[in-house]
Amino acid sequence: AIDPATNGNGVSDLQAVSNPYSLAYDNGPSGLDRTHIAFVNFIYDIPLLRDSSNRLLKSTVGGWQVSGIVTLESGEPVNVLLGGAGTNICNTLPNCTNRPDKISAVSYPKSVASWFSTSGFADPAAGAFGSTPFNYLRGPGRQNWNLALFKSFLFSESRGSRLEFRAEFFNAFNHTEWNNISNTKTAGNFGAITSTHDPREIQLGLKAYF
Repeated sequence: AIDPATNGNGVSDLQAVSNPYSLAYDNGPSGLDRTHIAFVNFIYDIPLLRDSSNRLLKSTVGGWQVSGIVTLESGEPVNVLLGGAGTNICNTLPNCTNRPDKISAVSYPKSVASWFSTSGFADPAAGAFGSTPFNYLRGPGRQNWNLALFKSFLFSESRGSRLEFRAEFFNAFNHTEWNNISNTKTAGNFGAITSTHDPREIQLGLKAYF
């Protein structure tokens, strides 16, 4: 997906352009663009003791189910900004946003302190707009597993009354999922990871059907 939307990371209305002298300056990957996306949904009946002749084991250990929603996606575009450099034309030109010059290839160490290498960027000449393309970089991807374990305990087959227990795990494996990146050249932490997605959360629930 390609667009020139600079506000709301590509999900809001078009507003002021970054460079009033070139409408094409902000043409690039949309904030909504992902190179690869996969969503996997599943539900599985655990066969363990599901058909046991022992009523106690069947009712307590057998008949459990597990379901899941798995999100696998590559990173979103990152728009590199120049910031308040003294030579930035946007210090005097209103309603504009400037980017640095791209002077060499950018690598991805993918560490907390340096998600991408910052040596490939430099301040543009005084009064000039930088050459770094719009949304030039890519942030971290995401691999998230939301799982649920549940079972129904039957009270009356004729009436259909039962008690359903659910245990739900969001980010079930509790691995760190990087989120935002510092994208302003003049920032002291330029290129560093600044936030993560939520850690594992667990919730339990009971639902009675009668």
